[in-house]
Amino acid sequence: MTMTLLEIMRTSSVIPVIAIDDPEHAVPLARALVAGGIRVLEVTLRTKHGLEAIRAMSEVPGAIVGVGTLTRPEEFAAARDAGAVFGVSPGLTAALVAAAKSSGLPLLPGVMTPGEVMAARENGFLQLKLFPAVPAGGIGMLNAIYGPLPDITFCPTGGISQETASQFLACKNVACVGGSWLTPKDAIAAGNWDRITEIAKAASGLRSA
Repeated sequence: MTMTLLEIMRTSSVIPVIAIDDPEHAVPLARALVAGGIRVLEVTLRTKHGLEAIRAMSEVPGAIVGVGTLTRPEEFAAARDAGAVFGVSPGLTAALVAAAKSSGLPLLPGVMTPGEVMAARENGFLQLKLFPAVPAGGIGMLNAIYGPLPDITFCPTGGISQETASQFLACKNVACVGGSWLTPKDAIAAGNWDRITEIAKAASGLRSA
C-alpha cells in the first residue's frame, strides 16, 4: 500500500525521532511503539546503525518507517532501498530537492522562516517540518504563517514535549508533531519496552485530548 506524505503524517499524532545506538534494539522498540498506537517511526541517520535499523523496523507489522536527518543527496536512494517510505530533512537545498525527485522518496523538509516555507512550496512541497520548532517561534510562528500560507501543513519538531504537544496539535496547520521523548535512552538501554508502550499510548491519545 502506497501512502501520501500527508496520509502518513495524519496516521500518528506524534512521530518519534529515533536514534539507534544498538541495532538489537530496533525491532523491539518498533514493536513497543506500534503496540502503543504510534505507527509512524522516523529513524535518523545520526548513528551508524540508521540504515540497518530502518531495514529491520520495516519488517515489523504495522510500522510505517521513514528516514530522518537526510542531509546529503546520496542518502535518499540508500534509505529507500533499506525500506524507508518517507524522508525527513532538517533543511532544504537544491541538491536535496533533486535527490527527492529522482529517488521517489516523499520528503518532509525542514523550514524555519516564511521565506523558506515559500521556497519549499515553489519546489512542490506542501508538507513541511518546522524545525527547530520552539526556537523558530513555536505556536506563535505556526499561527502567523497560517494566515498568508494556509495551504501548508506542518510537523513541528524540536523542543516539543509531552506537556506541550497538544498545544501544537491544536494549530490549524499542524498534522502531527515530532518528538524524542517517546524513546528515552534509559528505557531503551534497559529494554523496558513496556514503559515505551505506555509513553506511546499517551502520545497517541494527544489529538483527542
